[in-house]
Amino acid sequence: MARKVIQVALNGVTGRMGYRQHLVRSLLAIRELGGIPLASAGQHSGPGATELYPEPVLVGRSEERLRAIAERHGLTRWTTSLDEVLGDPEIEVYFDTQVTSAREDAVARAIAAGKHVYTEKPVAASAAAAYALAEAARDAGITHGVVQDKLFLPGMIKLRRLLREGYFGRVLSVRVEFGYWVFEGDGIPAQRPSWNYRAADGGGIVLDMFPHWQYLLEDLFGPVSAVYARRTTHVSRRWDETGEPYQVTADDAAYAVLEFASGALGSVNSSWAVRVNRRELLEVHVDGTHGSAVAGLRNCAVQHKVSTPMPVWNPDLPDPLDYPAMWTDVPDNMEFDNGFKAQWELFLRDAALGRPFRWDLFAGARGVQLAELAMRSSAEGRRVEVPSPGNAVPGDATPDPAAPQDDAPAKHAAGSLT
Repeated sequence: MARKVIQVALNGVTGRMGYRQHLVRSLLAIRELGGIPLASAGQHSGPGATELYPEPVLVGRSEERLRAIAERHGLTRWTTSLDEVLGDPEIEVYFDTQVTSAREDAVARAIAAGKHVYTEKPVAASAAAAYALAEAARDAGITHGVVQDKLFLPGMIKLRRLLREGYFGRVLSVRVEFGYWVFEGDGIPAQRPSWNYRAADGGGIVLDMFPHWQYLLEDLFGPVSAVYARRTTHVSRRWDETGEPYQVTADDAAYAVLEFASGALGSVNSSWAVRVNRRELLEVHVDGTHGSAVAGLRNCAVQHKVSTPMPVWNPDLPDPLDYPAMWTDVPDNMEFDNGFKAQWELFLRDAALGRPFRWDLFAGARGVQLAELAMRSSAEGRRVEVPSPGNAVPGDATPDPAAPQDDAPAKHAAGSLT
């Protein structure tokens, strides 16, 4: 089988997410499997087909850390110069997983250099800037995309299938619970980097998580038409990586009520200052006229109308019902790949074939837009309407990420901030 090498510049690879998920569990895992079957129209994998083989080029600020990663994994190319990789015509793809405050400029420069662009979220610090990047990428004729890993979680794949099978009847409400306790860092080290808690560096849970909620909820339940949000800082003093105390300037929790164009209502609680008393760190609870489900990172449990118990409110007696035991787990029925790796495979194939990517920078800009509108809602203390993203259909807006993908060009929808 022939091999086509595609060089990918990874900027921010020394960070936890960039290293673990994008380098080790995605690109290096793809290499270990021999590459990605690359089929164009009329061609199928097999004898005479081509394997797309990613060649990572590590980019970052620390020469020492880059060298250590390269030596650990037998990689030959690394640099602290973004200009070097953007000026190299052999490097076809630029990927950005830097801190949020550094992303907009780097992505803009990569687009101007004619690279295919794939990036983490948020795409930029403002919706206007995010849409400007998307429009620049569209005008440049490159393949551009944004990481939307929550779509590929096993629990969300199961939930999507329930929706497409009509399991719920009419969806009434959606409740999202996300978060965990992030230690302050004065005794036990914090699980998140200190820049997450500095507004000047692009920190804050709204800017970090609401882009996730936008694409996930739009994919499952259709467009969000309005938002009422309240963001806050519960823990105002933390300690950084060197053990020095600092004042938190970004929000560490947000509470929102969402309205969907379908008429369903949603509530989203996001917090880095909550102790977990649920099955998983993320849970999406859906109630419908015919049934309900609670989906997490990997699990999805259901309760149909015919098996719903009849609770009776009586605070004077112990409740005899074991409610968790009355739910049934949806079986896996298949093997689930790493979500980051699965989306990398789709993006690299589209980039190699010069096709649009279905989760493009316009999709990423809509996520920043929802975060920005949630911040406005919190600041002004009012409900804010969300501009329509187009004709998204609940449960059918995006192809199932777990399903085999054909080679038809993806739909390329452009959005704008109004």
